[in-house]
Amino acid sequence: MQNLVLASSSKYRGQILEKLQLTFHCCGSDVDETPFPGEAPADLALRLATAKAQAVAKTYPQHLIIGSDQVADCDGGILGKPGNRERALRQLQLQAGKETTFYTGLCLLDSNTGNLKTDLDICRVHFRDLGDEQLKRYLDREQPYQCAGSFKSEGYGIVLFDKIAGEDPNALVGLPLIKLIGLLHQFGVHIP
Repeated sequence: MQNLVLASSSKYRGQILEKLQLTFHCCGSDVDETPFPGEAPADLALRLATAKAQAVAKTYPQHLIIGSDQVADCDGGILGKPGNRERALRQLQLQAGKETTFYTGLCLLDSNTGNLKTDLDICRVHFRDLGDEQLKRYLDREQPYQCAGSFKSEGYGIVLFDKIAGEDPNALVGLPLIKLIGLLHQFGVHIP
């Protein structure tokens, strides 16, 4: 089997990939995540996943590179990583009582041949209609300032939701394993 590299420095994506019990390396990619004017969230997620895999391929020329990126869309606006409590509170206020769609782009690139395959996971999160004090208590407890949408669904963030509708619970954390297994199979990596 070819060596695998996860084009990410996210500890959350690394933890998800460990579920497959494969040997892999992690390598962050310094890709500008700024959307193009008018770029649709799904297109942005796929473009960034591919760009991350291609950026890491320069360092790992004989590997299968996994690129992934997630874009959150609420009311037609992209929600990035808030970076601090104030912006996280604004994001959660915006999402309260609404549905946010998470597009997780996935790219698998054979850096030796340049062959690549992509896929896209779509997950819809239905937020409870919570007030400011509840949202502040959540932020004080979890501090999800480096997470798109300002929550960690794998942790205490589950208290924010009425419903999650998607094909793969791992996708909401940032790496759709079900789709990744399918892409790996196309490259001759069979799990189990």
